[in-house]
Formats: sequence, structure tokens, C-alpha cells
Amino acid sequence: MYLKEFEIRWSDTDANRHLANSAYINFMSHTRMAFLMENGFTQKELAKHNIGPVVFYEHMYYFKEAFAGKPVKVSLEIAGMSEDAMFFEFHHNFYDHSGFNFAHCEMMGAWIDLKTRKLIPLPEALKSLLGAEYRSDTFKILTKEDTRKYNKKPKHL
Repeated sequence: MYLKEFEIRWSDTDANRHLANSAYINFMSHTRMAFLMENGFTQKELAKHNIGPVVFYEHMYYFKEAFAGKPVKVSLEIAGMSEDAMFFEFHHNFYDHSGFNFAHCEMMGAWIDLKTRKLIPLPEALKSLLGAEYRSDTFKILTKEDTRKYNKKPKHL
């Protein structure tokens, strides 16, 4: 499991004076990018392969409020990945200063070729950087069907 610590700033709170839903998304994004960069997915390396990560969905589950004044930790575990590492699923948990888990998120994404704008497998040189030590206990091999499990499609007005 990977952990990143954050301070809840005044600007991270909403009108109810608790952690705003947009701050959860920002903390998770920062955690993911820190995880990737610390594991060799630097801007230089991503540019070399002309790829970037894209998010398909983030499903949040809130258990308890969090307030400014105390640090929070956000975890990242790899919950799934396709054989070619094109698709990935990360799980995030939010912990307060006492270690209480106050929120959970399931996030799925993929890698995109920044020139063709199409999904692509992760290059072997990068695939090997996603070590097993970050896999969740429930890790599974993802298929394309897993990315469509909610079967939502865009609709025109």
C-alpha cells in the first residue's frame, strides 16, 4: 500500500466546513501522480512514450466527515490491471489522524496515446515498474468488459 499525507486547508472545505467532495478528488489525483512519479512514471518518461493516464470513473463512499486542523492520509492500492496493463483500477482509502478510515474510492482508468488519442497498452519498460507490493488483497486481472460494468453510454439531447 502507498500512503500520502495531506493537511486539510481552509480552501479544501465547503459551506458545511468539512472536506469538500472536490478536495477528495484532488487528494486522490495528487496521491496517484505522486505514486506514479515515485515509481518511475516521470513526466520525462511519459513524454518519451507519448502517453498519459485517463480516468474512466471515480466512485466515492463517504463514511464520516473530515475537518481542517488535522492531517489526513490517502492510500493507493492497485486493485486490478489488464494483462497488457492498458486498464488499471486503483482503490483509495482516507484515514484521519487516529487511523480511522473515513472514505473509500474505487477508480478505473487507462493509458492513452497522446498523438492518436486512443487507448494503448502500457509499454513493457513501464509495466514492470508497477510492483506487486502495491496490489490489494483482492487484486484481479481486468478485461475490457470490466471497464464497461456499469454499461453507461453517452446520450444525445
